[in-house]
Amino acid sequence: MAQTVGRNIAAPLLFLNLVLYILVIGFASWSLNKLINGQTNNPGFGGNGATMFFLVFSILAGVVGVTSKLAGASHIRAWRSDSLAAAGSSALITWAITALAFGLACKEINVGGHRGWRLKTLEGLITVLAFTQLLYLLLIHAGMFSSKYGPGYRDTDYGVGASGDPAHKGTSAPRV
Repeated sequence: MAQTVGRNIAAPLLFLNLVLYILVIGFASWSLNKLINGQTNNPGFGGNGATMFFLVFSILAGVVGVTSKLAGASHIRAWRSDSLAAAGSSALITWAITALAFGLACKEINVGGHRGWRLKTLEGLITVLAFTQLLYLLLIHAGMFSSKYGPGYRDTDYGVGASGDPAHKGTSAPRV
């Protein structure tokens, strides 16, 4: 029970981030399609010089975020040190790309100009995801500080045979 503290908090956050990253893919894809088609005079779009870069990094953050949540779901289910490596590394890469998109969102807001509601929504989603992804990343790595929060990188309780000696794994039962 003590090792599920991090899991019980990280699981709902993983689901929330998954839904938000799917929304980011939808809004960024629609906006990039309008930008490529030259329909920037659409009242629902608008934009400025930073919009193209912001949309590219938003789609990249969304796609990497969704795939990262699949590795994270596997880790939440297993909650072991060996699954933490895949979930942790993909969550770190996702957060880095989301932080880049967040910086471009800040630049787009700072430049100003007319931005439609979809771009403003996308900026808000990226802002929320930058912080919730960081919180998720910290939660799944909390086991490094104390084993009561979850598995850490130093746990070696897997791969050990019934006798407790990894060199004699599988030799505890007599052969017939």
